[in-house]
Amino acid sequence: MRIDGDIYQRVLGEELRKLRRRRGWTRKELNQHLQSDISLQTLATYELGTRHCSVVRLVELCLAMDELPQNLLARVHRRVFTDEPGRLRIDLDRVVADDQPELLPLRRWAQGRLSQADGAREVMLDSGAIERLAELCALPAPDLTTRLRAFSA
Repeated sequence: MRIDGDIYQRVLGEELRKLRRRRGWTRKELNQHLQSDISLQTLATYELGTRHCSVVRLVELCLAMDELPQNLLARVHRRVFTDEPGRLRIDLDRVVADDQPELLPLRRWAQGRLSQADGAREVMLDSGAIERLAELCALPAPDLTTRLRAFSA
């Protein structure tokens, strides 16, 4: 099984944001509980999943919010690797090999993903990604979801 780094980073950020909000803290308040000096912008990019967080920084964030890092990572892992309603794991090679003319935009997208340096052969799609891909293919999302199931990894 391959890790989709973008999805993993986004889910990690969402879990950090949920944790902070459960404490009732703003980013500024969280920052006041940290040992090191982190800009509010950096905290925001961690929560958005657009910036990678070092292991040491992740531990610092968790400890500041009274959370064991392994518990946070376990939640992230479950969300990323467990098929949940509205999420599909698809095999990009199977998408590229398909010949349905209406799925040409999907094939092009899959070819682009396969050409990326990370070498991932499968990806996890959430409902938002499925909706955007359905728009590209000019198909209703439920119809594309049915077709995507044929490419399940």
